[in-house]
Amino acid sequence: MLDASVAELFRPVLGADAPITVRAYDGSVSEPATGTPTATVDVRSETALAYLAGSPNSLGLARAFVSGHLDVDGDLYDALTAVSELAISDVSPATLATMALRLAPIRLRHRRLGPPPEEHRQRGLMHSKSRDAEAIAHHYDVSNRFYELVLGPSMAYTCAAYPDETSSLEEAQFAKHALVADKLALKPGMRMLDVGCGWGQMSMHAAEHHGVQVLGVTLSRDQALWAQKEVARRGLSDLVEIRHADYRDVTETGFDAVSSIGLTEHIGRSQLRTYFSFLYSKLRPGGRLLNHCITRPDDHHRAHADPFIDRYVFPDGELLPIGHLVSRMNAAGFEIRHEENLREHYSKTLKAWSANLEANWDECVAEAGEGRARVWKLYMPACAVGFDLNNIQLHQVLGVKLDDRGQSGFPLRPAY
Repeated sequence: MLDASVAELFRPVLGADAPITVRAYDGSVSEPATGTPTATVDVRSETALAYLAGSPNSLGLARAFVSGHLDVDGDLYDALTAVSELAISDVSPATLATMALRLAPIRLRHRRLGPPPEEHRQRGLMHSKSRDAEAIAHHYDVSNRFYELVLGPSMAYTCAAYPDETSSLEEAQFAKHALVADKLALKPGMRMLDVGCGWGQMSMHAAEHHGVQVLGVTLSRDQALWAQKEVARRGLSDLVEIRHADYRDVTETGFDAVSSIGLTEHIGRSQLRTYFSFLYSKLRPGGRLLNHCITRPDDHHRAHADPFIDRYVFPDGELLPIGHLVSRMNAAGFEIRHEENLREHYSKTLKAWSANLEANWDECVAEAGEGRARVWKLYMPACAVGFDLNNIQLHQVLGVKLDDRGQSGFPLRPAY
């Protein structure tokens, strides 16, 4: 038996002052010390406490949520904002020790309890081709229909660029692709390499709106199959090739432009110099690279993802400070010409995806399973909170490979 109610025991995990009500399966309720509650955390069964006892951090809470033994009544974004990213990292060691002692009997009773089946553990050498392929398959080879429901018609799984506050998600994704095209100065007859091309939307945008010959490369089998069919449907097969392959296996060179949208997060700190050097080698003199990726705001934030994100969402993902990324691009030979932070845009993008998930919940569950849908239900608002609190950022960096005379080919004042 516990020597405290379940709700009282759970309160320190969320923070004593967090405006959250805790309601538990034993009938207990814990109200915040001050303020009006913004949401209610519902501890539905002892299994939720068993997950917390096994991993007294965000991973334990995520396991309880993904498995359905813990839920939130109310807006998840508001709840996560209220507890400032599940403030268990700020719980004192003494409190954690007391909780561990109280939860020990529950942990013993559930000692054979494994994590939800949606959890993924990586195997093999870090960032080897086989391990990277496994990580990409875990996240992206879920169900193309599931992603259609969440991402909407644009089928772009990266930060949009909202022209204004009232723009739709589709308008903002088009604006993002147009912005990348402008920065790369795409023109008819050019050749572009699109690494980590996803469902091929940037590749098709470059071909359809700028007459560019594009090679798009993705490690996801499902993405490649979907994109290949869409390229054919749009009548772009003479301009766009979508290849299911590791970007490191691209042998072609002499590209006028390289688009890297949402791939660098999967590369890892140790591989960055090689990554940017490889992309540099693919460009002709005067060719441009646009690198678009999630970053940390400074060196004080850890590079490795939160345990929940690492196990359930993006295995082996690393987010690095923008200064480090710019330095690595520069060291590979690129002259840096432009940089901007779009973190507010990513928060809006994630909120739009979350709204799509909620609006299509039953079909999303039918496509991917309830556990996988609950992973997305948790991680997207959690990331939106991260962008809004400036714990993570989204940067676009534009670099150029100078010619032998040091010429960049840039106008004195680019339009973007």
